[in-house]
Formats: sequence, C-alpha cells, structure tokens
Amino acid sequence: MLLQQERRTGLYDFHVENGAKMVPFAGYSMPLSYGDVGQVASHNHVRNSAGLFDVGHMVQSNFRGKTATQFLEWLTPSSLSSLQPFSSTLSVLLNEKGGIIDDTIITKHQEDAFYVVTNAGRRDQDLPWFADKLKEWNASDKGKEGPVEIEVLENWGLLALQGPLAAEYLQRLTSFDLKKLTFGKSAFVPIEGLNLHVARGGYTGEDGFEISIPPANTVEITKLLSQFPVQLTGLGARDSLRLEAGMCLYGNDLDETTTPVEAGLTWVIGKERRETGDFIGADFVRKHLADGPPRRRVGFVVEGAPARQGAKIFKPSTSEQIGVITSGIPSPTIGKNIAMGYIQSGWHKKGTEVEIEVRKQSRKAVLTPMPFIKPSYYRGD
Repeated sequence: MLLQQERRTGLYDFHVENGAKMVPFAGYSMPLSYGDVGQVASHNHVRNSAGLFDVGHMVQSNFRGKTATQFLEWLTPSSLSSLQPFSSTLSVLLNEKGGIIDDTIITKHQEDAFYVVTNAGRRDQDLPWFADKLKEWNASDKGKEGPVEIEVLENWGLLALQGPLAAEYLQRLTSFDLKKLTFGKSAFVPIEGLNLHVARGGYTGEDGFEISIPPANTVEITKLLSQFPVQLTGLGARDSLRLEAGMCLYGNDLDETTTPVEAGLTWVIGKERRETGDFIGADFVRKHLADGPPRRRVGFVVEGAPARQGAKIFKPSTSEQIGVITSGIPSPTIGKNIAMGYIQSGWHKKGTEVEIEVRKQSRKAVLTPMPFIKPSYYRGD
C-alpha cells in the first residue's frame, strides 16, 4: 500500500537549510525544532523575545459574494454581521449535531468579503464541506440574491511572528503604524514593496502577528523576519506555548462529537444568535446552553508527572472515571505540570481536586482556570 506523501509548505527547503528536524504533522512535513536549540529554550525565547513560526500548512481562503455574511453565519454560530471591517473572531464550523468540524479564524474585510483560516489537519474535511454547502446555498433563495464563491489561497505562505519584541521588530520593516493594529484587527501592510495581509493575534498568548504572503515571496519575507533577535521556532514550542495560553488543538481538544458549549467556547456564539440564529447544529447547541452540557473543558495542575492525552480522570479515592485529559505538558513558564481535558459537569469548578492516572499511578490534580499564563495581547496604549 502506498502511503500518501506528506505535503510541504513553501518553506520546506528553507527549514532544512536552517537545521530543522522535520516531522509529520497534519499531513505536512513540518519543523519540530531547529539545530541544537531545545524545545524549552525555544519556548522561553518566544515568551521573552520573539519567535517566527511557519504556519503555511493552514488553509487560507477568501469568501466573496453579496450574501457571504449570511452564508458564513449559517456555517458558524458567530455574529459576523456585527463584526467591524478588518476585525477577526475565533469561530467554529458545526455539523448537524452541533459538533465542531473545525475551529477557524474569520476576518471580515467588508460585508461581502471574508478571509478564513482553517486547520491543515481538517483540510480534507473542510474543503469538501465548504463546496457542498456553497452549492446548497447558491441554489437556495438566499443564494440566488447573491451567490457566494470561495478562493483557496493554495501554496500561500503564512508566518506567525510572536513575542514581546515582535511589534518593535516588525515596525522597523514598514511605514504602517502598527499601534493602530490592536489585537483581533488586521490590515494590508507595506513590507518590502508588497502589500501583505497582517493580522494582530496568534496562538501563543503573546503579542504578535500572522502574515499572509504570496507563494513567490514567502522565502524572501521569511528571511527578512528571521533576523536577530527573532528565532525560528518549531512545533514543539508551539504546542507548549498554546497550552499555557489555554488554546485548543483540533484532534486533541476538539472534535466532531464536542459542542462549543462543552469546549468552553460559548463566547464565540453571538448573543443575538443564541436565541434566533439560524445556524447548522443550532438545536443541539441551544440545548447545551439551556440545560448545561454533560461535560466541560477545564484546566489542571498535576502533581508529580505530566498527564498526557488519553490519561483518565477519577473521583478521588475511587475507580469512578469522570473525565479524560486531551493535552498535557510540563509548563516551562510556570514550572508545573499543566493539562486540559473534559470532566463531568458538577466536577468542573475551580479548585476541585481529582486524581489522574499517569503511567499506571494515581496523581493528584487541581482544576485550575485557563489560561495558565497571563496573555500579553496588545489592546492599545
């Protein structure tokens, strides 16, 4: 049987030239780390200075059309009609039972144009889903008022520049005043003669930017953005940074059997849409909103040893399982073993003590609010 060949981003050769250890991730060959810089050192560099991540494996798409807002409000529970131009929101694509097909960042450029980033590992589910739903929408009465089209930005680069020195570094490369760009906002910014889409945000809990780049210019811009003090950073540090920031990884912490209410993402559901929103899966989501979900995503600090994905959570001093860990690491920043997972409602309160099975040993754990670190998002001076 032939194995499907891993995809490569436009920076594959650049990574290899810079000593990257390449590993399979979400169908792509991606850098885990660079040279002899360890994961913890790389993690700490992002927290204290600035790191650059290749996130070009993510799927970037443009949705355009007179009814694009209504179409995306059918696929997601978010309030996109009230989103300001060049503002972003985290959202979720839902199936008919309210389960999360994928989490996504949606940026409104104008009423009839949106820039949407989805996960590489869900590419083969998301793109056919979009195609099917576009066909259904455009054949409906609403769609006939103004059809919607998708443009997938194949092979485009996407870089995440993250850390407390990210803004100072990027400002040297552009005449655009980055202070105008607060967390969750985006703009087309001149860099090296190009007009690049720059969004303020990221996946680390630090201030930073995600920069979308045409294929022909990706390597050139990456070289420009990876000079001292910026350090190339791989998947190892990306995972520990995002977990400290309390952020989900699809496939670990989110899946098609999990509703946004269970996942602690109720805030992505627009207030006016909780009652009247006509979105896919709305009945199941409303039931969880009204009755409370059967389980909830929560954070833990674990004694002794880190709890990894799949570790079972028990009521203290019993064999009754009440949950499961979905992500866990030793935290470089706070020096404790942290984890997130799902636990039965009623056991989800801050400070609750439970036991987690780690390497066939029972370890004490305490439910701890996420994020585990205080985020440093830039919201203006």
